[in-house]
Amino acid sequence: MKLEVITRRPTSESGTPPLLFVHGAWHGAWCWDEHFLPYFAEHGYEAHAVSLRGHGESETDKSLRLVRIRDYVDDVASVAGGFDAPPVLIGHSMGGLVVQMYLEDHDAAGGVLLASDPVRGVLGTTLRTARRHPLPFLKANLTWNLYPIVGTPELAREAFFTEDMSDDLVATYHRRLQAESYLAYLDMMFRLPKPDRVKVPMLVMGAGQDAIFTPVEVAATAAAYGTEPVMFEDMGHDMMLEAGWRDVADAVLAWLDTLPRDEAS
Repeated sequence: MKLEVITRRPTSESGTPPLLFVHGAWHGAWCWDEHFLPYFAEHGYEAHAVSLRGHGESETDKSLRLVRIRDYVDDVASVAGGFDAPPVLIGHSMGGLVVQMYLEDHDAAGGVLLASDPVRGVLGTTLRTARRHPLPFLKANLTWNLYPIVGTPELAREAFFTEDMSDDLVATYHRRLQAESYLAYLDMMFRLPKPDRVKVPMLVMGAGQDAIFTPVEVAATAAAYGTEPVMFEDMGHDMMLEAGWRDVADAVLAWLDTLPRDEAS
């Protein structure tokens, strides 16, 4: 099964660990290549982003509706297994859950959770979505297709972006969104992470204007990993696409510099 992997390489070897970016629901590797992949490559990191099976240009061996989070973890493992050194895993939203599950059983140089699925699961998000948008929520559940939740540019803006983003840019990003696995969504509800099994350094980041995960949920996730959250108060859920993406990337770079050399080489 072929997986799409977008790679940006630094101009010279720097001894830094490879970075593997994992996208969230409805997205693909493209969301990292807008800004993050070239930026991290400019700063000396070999930066890779995978499109999970059934996303972007990646193939899938079964209907997307039936793909599980564990299948996405296997996708990450298959890509990371081809690196010369254990990577730092950087996961956004649903990709944050994939990263957390990966780190329970695999070696890595570190993990970064960016507006990630909380350690408590997505029940709160589900209830908030059902209350705000009952008809798209009902359609998504009846069809086993989560796309109606973000089915218009207006819904996508509310979910992912702040009001500062232009309508044209929101429309551009919305055209790249796609369906998401219904069974993966059920996993996000009931397959909770096991932070006690994760032994690598962790960075937990959140957005103050996130319509999907609240600052309280971000703080609880950070506490579960024994750290403090790094918050960006004026940003929406898609922190790697928002206007302040560079501030987020710089915070990740600063954290990468703190990794012990024997863990990051």
